Amino acid sequence: MKVLIGLTVVAAVLAYLLVSMICLYISRSSRRLAKGRNRQSALACTDPEQGLSLHKVSSKRSCSNSVGKGKRRVAFVEYETLQSGTNGFSHDSILGGGSLGTVYQAWLEDGSLVAVKRFNAGDADAERQCQNEIDLLSRVQHPNIIGVRGYCAHEDARLLVYELMPNGSLNTQLHGHFKGSALSWHIRMKIALDTARGLEYLHEHCSPQVIHRDLKSSNILLDYKFNAKLTGFGLAVTANQAQNTESIESSGTPGYVAPEYLQDGKLTDKSDVYAFGVILLELLFGRKAVEELSTGHSQSIVTWAIPQLTDRSKIPSIVDPVIKDTMELKHLYQVAAVAVLCVQPEPSYRPLITDVLYSLAPLVPAELGGSGRGSYVTTTCHGNAT
Repeated sequence: MKVLIGLTVVAAVLAYLLVSMICLYISRSSRRLAKGRNRQSALACTDPEQGLSLHKVSSKRSCSNSVGKGKRRVAFVEYETLQSGTNGFSHDSILGGGSLGTVYQAWLEDGSLVAVKRFNAGDADAERQCQNEIDLLSRVQHPNIIGVRGYCAHEDARLLVYELMPNGSLNTQLHGHFKGSALSWHIRMKIALDTARGLEYLHEHCSPQVIHRDLKSSNILLDYKFNAKLTGFGLAVTANQAQNTESIESSGTPGYVAPEYLQDGKLTDKSDVYAFGVILLELLFGRKAVEELSTGHSQSIVTWAIPQLTDRSKIPSIVDPVIKDTMELKHLYQVAAVAVLCVQPEPSYRPLITDVLYSLAPLVPAELGGSGRGSYVTTTCHGNAT
């Protein structure tokens, strides 16, 4: 009987939230249509003397496939400059890395500090993702998407130069040494809002629509004021490409991959929404997307969380201890309900990222870039979507 009552309460909350989000969506859609049906990205090709356009490096894609109005020129950086700036790609300069390469901190000749991603030489997957990433990032520009500063091709080596994000990734902040201690409730909601803004730009303001395809906490980077920016666009595809499932290899990170993509290879913007829901659960509970239970056994945060959320009264007791009792309960319940909607097994039941954005904005103080009235002066948001 208690379980039945709990399920009834949760269902009622979800239904109320869903109706509210639909109303918001209709309202916002009307406003967007009034502003114009063909909003384009504010991108323009710069002077040819200022940099190297990607099509001069590779002719696989042309500007006609761009997701914005045009291509920015991406500066070509000499290999010697990056080698010197990283002290010969020394171990002390390493910021992180993955299966496709290593990220270094580097000083450029103008005195600026940047991040340099060096892809594994001779690795076909690494080179393909490098190509895809610079191709996309040369066409998009948004405060919540990582900025690319330059490109380098040296023999078999491929390197990308990005703006440096001093606070590292959300994954490191949540699950690293500090275990989320630097992330208050308001900062976590700000990170979620910034991430939603970056996704909304890709889904709603790029033509054709861009699907990130590898959204995860390690691909959300944080600057010194905890403004969040999306990175890791090596697997990103346009909606046009996503329709041709035979040409796209199934890929992604366990725990973040939507069930319909995992089972049938069906890829839409709702796949990114699912991954966003997983990140919301991480922010709420401080748990990893997938956790090892014992040798050879693991459990996803979705599998763990959904049964817990059937009884709303239990949520305050299972929230991350770092933020326990630091938020209004109605806000906690609302974020939990949004997360549950985002990770629904059926894609059509998940909200659009635009609806998620407008649900989260009121929970973030205005001084952090939201629309709420909260008083919080630790930082100022400079990551508002345009």
